[in-house]
Amino acid sequence: MKKFDIHDRIFRFVIEVLKLIKYIPQTVENKIIINQLVRSVTSVGANDQEADGVSSRKDFMHCYTIVRKELKETRYWLSILSELDNKLKSKFSNSIRENNELIKIISSIISKVATKIS
Repeated sequence: MKKFDIHDRIFRFVIEVLKLIKYIPQTVENKIIINQLVRSVTSVGANDQEADGVSSRKDFMHCYTIVRKELKETRYWLSILSELDNKLKSKFSNSIRENNELIKIISSIISKVATKIS
C-alpha cells in the first residue's frame, strides 16, 4: 500500500494547473485571470512546503490556513475560466475536482491540529 503524501499531491496539483494554462486563450481578460491563477496556485505549493518545515503547530496552522485560502482562490479562477469558455470546462473539471478534495483534506488537517493546540 502506498503511503499518502499530501505534499506530493499538492505538488502534482500545482503542476497540472500550470500545464493547463497553455490551453487558455490569450484574451485581455484571460491574461489577467491567468496571472491571478498562477499566483494563487503557486502560493498553494509554496505555503505547503513552508508548513513542512515549521517548528511549531501554530506556524503550521498559519501556513495551512493560507494553503486552504489559496486553494479556494485557485478554484475561483478555474471556475471563472471554465464558465467563460466551454472548451475549458472539460479540460479543467479534473483539476477543479482535485482542488475541492484538497480543500477538504487541508480543512481536516487544520481541524485536527487545532484540537491539539487547544
